[in-house]
Amino acid sequence: MNTKVIVSTAAAVALLAGVAFAQSSTVNGAAGGAVTGAIVGGPVGAAVGGVAGAVVGTAIDPPPEKVVTYVREAPAPSAKVVVKEKVVVGQPLPQTVVVTPVPENPKYSYAIVNDERVIVEPSSRKVIQVIN
Repeated sequence: MNTKVIVSTAAAVALLAGVAFAQSSTVNGAAGGAVTGAIVGGPVGAAVGGVAGAVVGTAIDPPPEKVVTYVREAPAPSAKVVVKEKVVVGQPLPQTVVVTPVPENPKYSYAIVNDERVIVEPSSRKVIQVIN
């Protein structure tokens, strides 16, 4: 019985640590979760951490402050873009939304959707950050 409690506790700690570590962007995805889980909970933690890291996915690095400032201050287009879907970090924007490249940093694009400024990864159209 005590073994089950120890294993369950180690798994829970590894899961939380794996998620936090994966979100920090220093070690990403399943590999990062497995490493964190192994450190915290040994072999069982490695398995649980790997699953947690895979579920969280690869953490998206936040854009540089220069990009955030540019998107925050960029002039809004005259036509408003409204979509039914909620804009969510990690999810792609609908194909109907036009994204605009960030000058001097082609790694990022942006759009203004539902009155929210969002920074996106151009090739996948995934939302990296919503600026409030």
